[in-house]
Amino acid sequence: MAKAKTPGRRPPSATKAAAASKSVASPAGPTVTIDPPAPKKKTSVLQFFGQVRAEGRKIVWPSRKETWITTVMVLIMVAIATLFFWIVDFILAWVSGQVLSIG
Repeated sequence: MAKAKTPGRRPPSATKAAAASKSVASPAGPTVTIDPPAPKKKTSVLQFFGQVRAEGRKIVWPSRKETWITTVMVLIMVAIATLFFWIVDFILAWVSGQVLSIG
């Protein structure tokens, strides 16, 4: 679990990086630090497809049972949402009918 960041505090590595980066003074007041751009690494086509295959091997597909359970849960939630919106629509139609029948 990652630690929450505290506003206003920087880890020791960030202060060293900030000292190495350029400082630009703005006419409005405080100093703004700009980190230098990171050098771009070029990847060959073969390396790219090798990385794609490696990421593809990490995929964990759900079992047939997990897929079935998830499908049933989705259908149940759709039925509940349908019922909820039908009831809300019915009530709002009835209320608007009552309001319009007054005048």
